[in-house]
Amino acid sequence: MEETFEDRTKMTSQLALYVSNGEISGKRRRGISTLKMFIAALSFAYFCKTLAGTFVKSSITQLERRFDLSSSRVGLIDGSFELGNLLFLAVVSHFGAKMHRPRLIAAGSVLMAAGAFLTGLTHFFMGPYKYDTVIAAFQNESMSTVTCLSPENDTSHWNETGAQACEKESSSNMWIYVFLGNALRGIGETPVTPLGISYIDDFAKAENSPFYIACIQTIALLGPVFGYLLGSYCANLYVDVGYVDMESVTISPNDARWVGAWWLGMLVSAGLLFLASIPFWFFPRSPDVKEAKPVPEKENPNPRADCTNNKPVTKTADVAKGFLSSLKHLLCNPTYFLLICGSTLKFNSLVGMFTFNAKYIEQQFGQSASRANFLIGVLTLPAVAVGIFLGGVVMKRYKLSVVSGAQFSFAVSLGAYLLVFLKFFTKCDNIPVAGLTTSYNGMPGVLRGGQTLFSECNSNCSCSADVWDPVCSDSGITYISPCLAGCLSYSGYGKKTVFHNCTCVSASFPAGSSTSVKLGQCPQAKSCSRSFTSYMAVSVLSAFISSLGITPAYMVTIRCISPHLKSLALGMQTMIVRVLGGIPAPIYFGAFIDLTCLKWSVKKCGGRGACRLYDSDMYRVVFLGLVSGISGVSFFFTFAVIIFLRKQFRKEQDEPKTPKQKELCIQSSDRLSARASKDIEGVPNNGFDAECNAHEAAERLRSRSDEDDRKVGKKAEAEHPAKKLTIVKITHLKTTHSN
Repeated sequence: MEETFEDRTKMTSQLALYVSNGEISGKRRRGISTLKMFIAALSFAYFCKTLAGTFVKSSITQLERRFDLSSSRVGLIDGSFELGNLLFLAVVSHFGAKMHRPRLIAAGSVLMAAGAFLTGLTHFFMGPYKYDTVIAAFQNESMSTVTCLSPENDTSHWNETGAQACEKESSSNMWIYVFLGNALRGIGETPVTPLGISYIDDFAKAENSPFYIACIQTIALLGPVFGYLLGSYCANLYVDVGYVDMESVTISPNDARWVGAWWLGMLVSAGLLFLASIPFWFFPRSPDVKEAKPVPEKENPNPRADCTNNKPVTKTADVAKGFLSSLKHLLCNPTYFLLICGSTLKFNSLVGMFTFNAKYIEQQFGQSASRANFLIGVLTLPAVAVGIFLGGVVMKRYKLSVVSGAQFSFAVSLGAYLLVFLKFFTKCDNIPVAGLTTSYNGMPGVLRGGQTLFSECNSNCSCSADVWDPVCSDSGITYISPCLAGCLSYSGYGKKTVFHNCTCVSASFPAGSSTSVKLGQCPQAKSCSRSFTSYMAVSVLSAFISSLGITPAYMVTIRCISPHLKSLALGMQTMIVRVLGGIPAPIYFGAFIDLTCLKWSVKKCGGRGACRLYDSDMYRVVFLGLVSGISGVSFFFTFAVIIFLRKQFRKEQDEPKTPKQKELCIQSSDRLSARASKDIEGVPNNGFDAECNAHEAAERLRSRSDEDDRKVGKKAEAEHPAKKLTIVKITHLKTTHSN
């Protein structure tokens, strides 16, 4: 019987309740195998869901240009994923823990696949993509035109086709289907995180749980890596690839009007998510058990709960009442409440950074969307994955307590935060654009107002200020259109079209210089590449340091609450953080970014479309200022969490426990004493050291010493201190030994 109990201690308490004494030795290995298979399947599901989510964020600029939307509107589309989580997360987290968790995860993966498929299917409901250009009008002319290329200003062209074009533009409302598909994907993601993590923590050893979770999070971060790589590949393909002649496309991936094949990545994501759902249909409700047996109410399924002050929730007829009682118990926990506040602020900063970082690289450093996504995928995210994995290894290797884990997470996050301020000094100047960031005579400076686009050199051209078809001169100045550059003739075809005799170019520079311009926006100066290299280096380093504290912070959330409330606590944290961070952050980040726009596109039916050019200096201050400001406030809550945790565990050391709790802690000490002769250096205690702390174990030993004194007298009194010293050494009990 003693040997059977010893084998039982090697398993988690919940598994011990499900397996009879005679079946333990035969099923223990198979149970571990089942759990590891579940971990592998959950890791692949995490990989697929993060790949799909990251691809959407990498396609922000593509969606913005394809549907002619502002950054705040695109932020609303991105936030619809979190909105889907809001609808069902709390209910699924609470009731899902009492149901078949693997099958709920499978159903959620199928919903995510359906949402991604609906998002990609929107492309096929729309017509071909049309962008502003004057090339088509010129090439329809039979002879060269003069007077600043008048076909651009031929009002009869609008009168004939304007109404028809306005009717076709109603397809831009198709972004609503992207919104709904993203929300459906959010609903499907609801059961994956809370139920999957709680499933592992319930059936894994306490000392292995952080390592398993760290492995899952590390593999999950491979999803964003491949998501950004997929986004990079699709962004380099034209949106209507396979349907149009690419020779007729006059824009390049560096152009502000370029739209990549965003729909292709969504269809790939849908297929992967469907594959991820298949294994979960075949997992049992709990490892080693085809059908879960009810846990006796008199037995506690988790011995760690008996070493805390929290009482398990008993079954009642009124399920809703039990839910409200559990929710009240959570929100009245000051440590959990402060964790929620700090996590919400950090999540706001993270979501804003993650959503618009690729766009920031495009606008600030003149990189294409494809290159920006590629560099984030191969540099920043692998550093984060390594950091998360090492954080889990550190916590397992040094067996960090809840307080130590919170302190470690705070320290590394603060170090990464200080590095963010270096990004303010990695900048590039505004691209010289005549009438916006520089005057027509070459004087730099941001100019606002539509009238600044006109000058004496193009006053006789009757140009439209709404057209965005940039051309670049040899001097490095970009002109919004050939007409505003005062060009009088052109030659070539398609992308090779060159405009000649541009009066604004000749008026700004000495005689003898070239007065021709070519299609496209001028590139950034060569000095900008050095700033971009510095920015990426700081980003990679800060991301690695910050990620070291992710796993310890996650385990603090799990271990500071009652075990029977883990699923609800994780679900509530995810819901609150996403509601207050995931939904509003992309919207208000996008709204602030819109304030830095210098040139908006104009829809054919009127109204503001997507931004074509930003004030890079103002963009940098607004974007990085929001990220650093919100993150800075979150540290006050994290510091308060550490203070509360210290007080909480100090109080638990001084409070007496119930007889049942004393008995369990004594049993833990007995088992460790039995192993002392075999391994005096230290034996894992299967999670008892996290709950039965030094003061509690020593108190139990003193109580048993008193009983021995009354029975065997002075002989037992002489033998007990040595036993007590050995036990304290083995279990690493550092307090009350001096007493």
